Amino acid sequence: MKKWLARLSRLEIVLIFLVIIAGSVVRMTGSGMGCPDWPMCFGHLIPPTERAQLDWKPNTEFNKKQIIIVDEALFFAKEDFITGSNYNPENWEKYTKHDYAIFNATHTWIEYINRLIGALSGIPMLIMLVLSLFLFKENWRYLALSAAGLFMLGFEAWLGKLVVDGNLIPGSITIHMIGALAIVAILLVFNALLERDSTPTLGHTKKFQNLSLVALALMLVQIGLGTQVRESIDGLQQAGLARTDWMTNIDPIFYVHRSFSLLILALYFYLWQMNRKLKLGYWQWRYIAVALGLELLIGIILAYFNLPHFAQPFHLLLGAILFALQSHALIKLFLHGERKVIPIQ
Repeated sequence: MKKWLARLSRLEIVLIFLVIIAGSVVRMTGSGMGCPDWPMCFGHLIPPTERAQLDWKPNTEFNKKQIIIVDEALFFAKEDFITGSNYNPENWEKYTKHDYAIFNATHTWIEYINRLIGALSGIPMLIMLVLSLFLFKENWRYLALSAAGLFMLGFEAWLGKLVVDGNLIPGSITIHMIGALAIVAILLVFNALLERDSTPTLGHTKKFQNLSLVALALMLVQIGLGTQVRESIDGLQQAGLARTDWMTNIDPIFYVHRSFSLLILALYFYLWQMNRKLKLGYWQWRYIAVALGLELLIGIILAYFNLPHFAQPFHLLLGAILFALQSHALIKLFLHGERKVIPIQ
């Protein structure tokens, strides 16, 4: 059963990363309101593909909550009914949670796929919760962690509803990203507990431990700054500025985000060197070095080539991967720190 739990936890991590990528594509393409209602999409389980599907039609069956667009406003059916030969406003109620009433098929399906991946991510977590019940006597933490993960997925879904109802409320990217990273951290702890008996001997020093904690905190701050930069770009896009003018009008937080990366680079290089020199055994730091190099390269591309679309999701994804790798190394350190302490030479 533990093998199944380990596989499910890894699958869930992959799905969370897919959710992060999908969410980034949604923001990159401006598709956040592609589905103006939640959890349905224009009142449909499977969204429309063309504007004509959202027009009122005579002698047509409409389901309760199904949405149409009338006079540039959204209206939903009060009940299931079949229309007559003329439009009867008594059968419809205006959608008042927001006034966004634009249909763009591309935006709608990008947002729908994002929601679909989010929904699929709940399945492995739910199975993990059920299987953890059978191991409760052996280790109650399995159940607690899987329950916490499922709760956070529910919180993310609820937050998604608020974001849509509020027509992309400010700060939503940052909160969503923090929630996704919290789920990743929970899953990494879960997986590390399952592998505790098979983990090889690891070493650590107090300095390495403390600096690793500082580095993780700085990475979280950097990710938060990055999401704020993303929101400032959304504002420029909504204001109608051409892409070539974004960098000259961008919020000063971008320059804080860019300069902060130099501090992170220096600290991460020092930790990578310490892990290698003292042979502490944290394989994660080899991949952290590679991921950080790619992250900086994409950051340069974004800064000097007018924020190209293709680079934005990869930049966010690499930030999440860096967080996951460093969190995994720290979790292993705290779970196995008592095994072997190497003094600083």
